[in-house]
Amino acid sequence: MTAFQHIAVVGAGAWGTALAQVVARAGRQVTLWAHEPEVAASINADHANPLFLPGVTLSPAIWATSDLAETGAADAVLLVTPAQHTRTVAAALPAGSAPLVVCAKGFEEATGALMTEVLADTRPDAAVAVLSGPSFAAEVARGLPTAVALGCADPALGKDIAMALAGRSFRAYWNDDPLGVQIGGAVKNVLAIAAGVVMGRELGDNARAALVTRGLSELTRLGRAMGARLETLMGLAGLGDLLLTATSMQSRNTSLGYALGRGSSLQDVMQERHSVAEGVFTAAAVGRLADRYGVEMPICAAVEAILHHSADLDATIDGLLARPARAEH
Repeated sequence: MTAFQHIAVVGAGAWGTALAQVVARAGRQVTLWAHEPEVAASINADHANPLFLPGVTLSPAIWATSDLAETGAADAVLLVTPAQHTRTVAAALPAGSAPLVVCAKGFEEATGALMTEVLADTRPDAAVAVLSGPSFAAEVARGLPTAVALGCADPALGKDIAMALAGRSFRAYWNDDPLGVQIGGAVKNVLAIAAGVVMGRELGDNARAALVTRGLSELTRLGRAMGARLETLMGLAGLGDLLLTATSMQSRNTSLGYALGRGSSLQDVMQERHSVAEGVFTAAAVGRLADRYGVEMPICAAVEAILHHSADLDATIDGLLARPARAEH
């Protein structure tokens, strides 16, 4: 029997709600914390989260609350708040010895910190794991087959957490490279915005395939420079997640890039959405990390310039196309 019989999910956005479904399907007791009291009330009364995950009937086993203290009795905690809010929420968690599983994909914009580094600051005594991979929330919530990566420096703990979440339609492959799992999940969001721009500008499938492939090279260069393993970056948390997000409009980052490519402003796109496109915040952090580690990342740099420096879209695309020819490897 797994040691994790009661699992708290902190964050009731689309992904957090979907993970609460995973926990319930695995037969565990689940407590889902929602920042918005009306979201918690809807989940408990109607078994639905129409604000963040419309059209999905939720398990009646999910108990939602807007009181963070109610997560204190859990055996493990899944942190599914947006990356930019992880520091604040982690610091407010009830004291305890439960392992913390990071499920946000991104770097902290202000500091460039990984989420595990944020937890090292705020919860230095906690055991930490990272869950990431190709996983659209709506599909996970509906029980469609999904495989993700779970990185943990303690392989035995990683295996125990993965087994606690396991079900017929949800499988977590564990590894001991949480750094690689985080970098893959974060950088692919920036690349997905670029892929969306290609789609919005109608540059064609050839261009999108080239962008995804060269983007993967950027992701692996940064990951390797920071100490991640190549096999992790080429696995579910890197290549797998990039393939999913850069080829589907279900991705919040890809759809944001598409809107930019069609001529919308970033401000207008952001104002229309309830959910967060983490790539917007991660782009700036990736740019600083590329400079720190001396890694060339022209696609990510172009996304940052468009998002944060008002770069002209067509001029930026022309700049990428005008880059000198070079050997592939």
